[in-house]
Amino acid sequence: MGNDSNSYQQAFILLGFSDHPRLEIILFAFVLVFYILTLVGNTAIILLSIMDARLHMPMYFFLGNLSFLDLCFTTSIVPQLLWNLWGPEKIISYHGCVAQLFIYMVLGSTECVLLAVMSYDRYVAVCQPLYYTVVMHPRLCLQLVTVSWFCGFLNSFVMCPQTMQLSRCGRNTVDHFLCEMPALIAMSCEDTMFVEAFAFALGVALLLVPLSLILISYGMIVATLLRIKSATGRKKAFNTCSSHLTVVSLFYGTIIYMYLQPANSYSQDQGKFLTLFYTIVSPSINPLIYTLRNKDVKGVIKRLLRGEKGAWEA
Repeated sequence: MGNDSNSYQQAFILLGFSDHPRLEIILFAFVLVFYILTLVGNTAIILLSIMDARLHMPMYFFLGNLSFLDLCFTTSIVPQLLWNLWGPEKIISYHGCVAQLFIYMVLGSTECVLLAVMSYDRYVAVCQPLYYTVVMHPRLCLQLVTVSWFCGFLNSFVMCPQTMQLSRCGRNTVDHFLCEMPALIAMSCEDTMFVEAFAFALGVALLLVPLSLILISYGMIVATLLRIKSATGRKKAFNTCSSHLTVVSLFYGTIIYMYLQPANSYSQDQGKFLTLFYTIVSPSINPLIYTLRNKDVKGVIKRLLRGEKGAWEA
C-alpha cells in the first residue's frame, strides 16, 4: 500500500487519439477552429447580455451564465488537448489531472442544473406571462444560479477525491484525452463497485432529476401552446423555447449516454468522440443556436454592426 500511495503522485499519460496519428493533425485543426468559435461566440453573448439594456432580463441573465460556463468548460480542456495533439508529449501532471477533473466536474454538473433552471424560466414566460416579472425577480434568478453552482461544487467535492484515491497499482496511462471520471475509474486495480454506485446515484440526482424537471416544464409549455388559438402567438411562444430545447437535447443526449452506464461497459473510442462533441462542439454552437432563434439578440447585433450608439444605452 505504501508503494501504491506514492503512485498517487505520478504524472499521467493521456493517450487521447495517439492510436490514430494521422487523425491527430486533423483533430488539432478541428478543435482549434471550434475553440475560437467558442471564445468569440460566448464572449459576445456575455458582453451583449451585460451591456445592452434591452437584454437585462432573466432569460439573458441565465444565458450569460451558460456562456460563461461553456467558456470555462472548454478552456479547462482544450489547451492541454491541443498540446497533446500537436506534439509527442502526452503527459499531464498529477495535480494538473486533479485540477482538470475537479473543474470539469464542477462545470458539467452546474450546467445540468442551470439548463433545468432555464427551462423553468421559459415555463413562467409562456405559461404565466402576466406574472413573469413578478415571479422571475432578480433575487430569485441569483438564488437559482447560486443553487446550480452549489450542486456542481458539491458533486465535484464528493466524486473527485473518491476517484483519485482509487488504487491504480502503478498504472498511469489514461485512455482518454482528458482526466475524466469513467476513464480514471477504469484504470483502478481494486473493486470499484462502491465508487461506481455512488457515481450512478449522483448521476441520477444531477442528470435525471433536472432532465425530469425540464420535461415537466416543456410538457406544460406544450399544453399551453395547444390552447393558443392564434398561429402567430403559438409560433412566437415556440420560438422562445426552441433554442433552449435544442441545447438541452444536444447536451443531455450525449452526457446521459456516457455517464449512466457501468465503467466496465464503457467504450473508450466511443467515449472520446462523444466527449469531444459535448465539450468542444456543443459550446461553440450554443451561441449560434440562441442567436439564430432570438430576435432580441439579432436586433442588438444588427444595431451594433450599423454602429448605432443606442445599442449600448441603458
